[in-house]
Amino acid sequence: MRKRLIILFSLLITGAMILSACGTDTVVETVIVEVEGETITEIVEVEVEVEAQPEAEVVTRTGAWIDTVIFVEEPSSDSAVTRLAAGDIDLYAYSISEAPIAERIYAADDLSYYTSYGSYNEITFNPVLELEDGSLNPFGDPQIREAMNWLVDRDYICQEISGGMAVPRYTAINLASSDRALLADIIAEMEIQYAYNPEKAEEVISARMVALGAELVDGVWTHNGEVVEIIGLIRVEDERLEIGDYLSNQLEDIGFTVVRDYKTSAEASTCWISQEPSSGCFSFYTGGWVSTVISRDEATNFAFFYTPLGYGVPLWLALEPSDEFFAVADALNNSAFDTYDERTALLKEAIPLSMEDSARIWLKDDTGIATQRADLSLAADLSGSTYGATLWPHTLKYDGQVGGEVTIGMPSLMTQAWNPIAGSNWVYDMLHMRGAKGNAVIPDPFTGLAQPQRLESAEVYAQTGLPIGVTLDWVTLEFEDEIAVPADAWSDWDAVNQVWITAGERFEEPATAKTKVVMTYEADFPANTTWHDGSPFTTADMVMGMIMAFDISKEDSPLYDESTVPAFTSFMTSFKGWQIVSTDPVVVEYYTDAYALDAELNITNFRAAFPNEGGLYDQGSAAWHNLVPAWLAEANGEMAFSDDKAASLEVDQTNYLAGPTIEIMKTKLDEALESVYIPYEPTLGAYITADEATARYENLKTWVDRTGHVYLGTGLFYIQKAFPVEGTIIMQRNPNHPDMADKWSQFASAPIPDVLVDGPGEVAAGDEATFDVFVEFQGAPYVNADLGMVTYLVFDATGALVSKGDAEAVEDGYFQILLGSDVTAGLTAGSNKLAVIAVSKNALLPVMATFEFVSTE
Repeated sequence: MRKRLIILFSLLITGAMILSACGTDTVVETVIVEVEGETITEIVEVEVEVEAQPEAEVVTRTGAWIDTVIFVEEPSSDSAVTRLAAGDIDLYAYSISEAPIAERIYAADDLSYYTSYGSYNEITFNPVLELEDGSLNPFGDPQIREAMNWLVDRDYICQEISGGMAVPRYTAINLASSDRALLADIIAEMEIQYAYNPEKAEEVISARMVALGAELVDGVWTHNGEVVEIIGLIRVEDERLEIGDYLSNQLEDIGFTVVRDYKTSAEASTCWISQEPSSGCFSFYTGGWVSTVISRDEATNFAFFYTPLGYGVPLWLALEPSDEFFAVADALNNSAFDTYDERTALLKEAIPLSMEDSARIWLKDDTGIATQRADLSLAADLSGSTYGATLWPHTLKYDGQVGGEVTIGMPSLMTQAWNPIAGSNWVYDMLHMRGAKGNAVIPDPFTGLAQPQRLESAEVYAQTGLPIGVTLDWVTLEFEDEIAVPADAWSDWDAVNQVWITAGERFEEPATAKTKVVMTYEADFPANTTWHDGSPFTTADMVMGMIMAFDISKEDSPLYDESTVPAFTSFMTSFKGWQIVSTDPVVVEYYTDAYALDAELNITNFRAAFPNEGGLYDQGSAAWHNLVPAWLAEANGEMAFSDDKAASLEVDQTNYLAGPTIEIMKTKLDEALESVYIPYEPTLGAYITADEATARYENLKTWVDRTGHVYLGTGLFYIQKAFPVEGTIIMQRNPNHPDMADKWSQFASAPIPDVLVDGPGEVAAGDEATFDVFVEFQGAPYVNADLGMVTYLVFDATGALVSKGDAEAVEDGYFQILLGSDVTAGLTAGSNKLAVIAVSKNALLPVMATFEFVSTE
């Protein structure tokens, strides 16, 4: 048993007053001592040497600490560490989960690193059963996909391929999320049900192959007399190379012929993202993802990863979940529940349905490290590491130095076309976009909660009884029995007349909403915000953004894109309306039935609230005037925002950074300037004057001539030049950014708790058993008020979950778990496991510690 010791001191110094600031100081001390029961108070003067305290540095610099950031492509993590040691690069923006490379980093005195928990790997399957050439794709069958869970040994992948820097993953629920602890019991059941069982996998797959008309001839699967060929699209930059080979070997062992197609990210994306899956360019793909912020709500993962609602590209649009699974995923996606218990029930329904669907099978959650020079620091995200961190441009800095140049290596650059509507969402591309864009709110890198950047305050009103809570004091939360939607709120879009449809016009009866969000911006917004080309940010940019969210999904629009319809249709089931109620200060109201469990995260529900500088721009940022050239070109059929529409029109996808669409947009910019074009003039004409339009187009024309690209933001860095052939992007500090450079300097290290469990090693059946749980941070007891939960799970000798509950707090950092006689009586003889999960409110990462004990009769 661990002993807790309290040491009492008999001499107490109760006060000290320093009479001078430095050098030899006279200190007056009041000393209280106890001598044989008598208390004596003495006041004494002593001279001591006191080190002078430096005055706090006054920060006068605005915007970024660094002057220039150069991004270079380096696909190999091993080579990147070598280049770091040689001083060729200063930071490698990638999460490394390969043990031998990590050991090199740990041993290097001139390197530092950040640990993150948001990277994960999976296998994505082609869901089309019959390909264009008539051949059979086995992974078009859901039962074969489900059986693939039994064919892969996740423990082998984590231990042998990742060298212990990963843990097995079976479901769509991220390790770095609060829902992982909430759903620990159902996840544990899935881990048992889908544990490695190659014999069962072969049995199920063989039966389904026969049912599909295939034959096993001399140990090789054939269909209609042709060998069934599996094409494995295998990434080469990291351990996915070994994972792809391992999976190929497993498939070959049960009779499949596998063609291994090794590709980099950019090479692979032209197949699995851009092409129709019916083309058969791949059968499986070694996928990798990163959650760039700590996830406080995993409910939307099922819609994203398993349904056409997730992403408007050919692969996602080909997904065909069962009606039951789609209904559950859609309900979770749109918060179609009224209580926390209803939400939990939906999640527990979705998890087994997702395993039966298995459009992708999950392999592992990584504990990754990102490395940089020891004298370079930035605020890394606990989930997204350095390459997913929103705060990297705000906090990147050399120790004791202002300014300077930083060279950042990345596995891939300009992986896919950049455009704000439907461009690249690769984490490699998004890193630069985060450096260039502004935000209304910024996610806390340790908790995922929204922190204000351009907002002064926010008010969230929720229907009485909804399971919404609030943590931060800049947001207020109130509950109301009914939330009425104003009749004049903008609720839909008329693409023919290019005007808003009000809630009064859209709904036959007065509309109500489950939530109302009121966002009040800083007093000097938008006057303090300027686009990189020198144009002022205005309300027109916000309205344009919201128009685009609707217009591209309307058949009467020149921009209509059918790939956006599934997600838009789902969105409209919950959206009720929005309005700008004031321009001084800017105040925006938003009404919806969709909601997040945290009041702070309901603020980001409003897409026009400047989280991405204007609206639907999930893939970067855009001003109204730099959207116009692409808008005109797409309306004329010369290019398209989405990959899917570009492929159907046989034109290039719009790319704001490089490529042939730049020249097309330059031509359209000249046309817009000459005609003083105002987009959606029946609406935006109230926000844009002819003089402003002319000034903006002239600014953009000068910008394009200077930089060679059309990309704009309002963030701390602007893109000076992009060199696609050389694989280089240069970003420069934005001198017009309004914030002080140290605004976000408080995010240094994440307060992740350490958990230790102690107790009896042997428990007799029917006896009570008490276990001690110690929760600490940096050797000190964790303050209980800062802990979100300390829960426990008990697994018997067969691995079955037999009990769960909350640990009982004794004092700060100290908890106890009492297993009653009813629990221990039900344990079978053998080794049992007690798992304790602690989650801090200040670092939302579930930390698990286990303790094994033996049951005896």
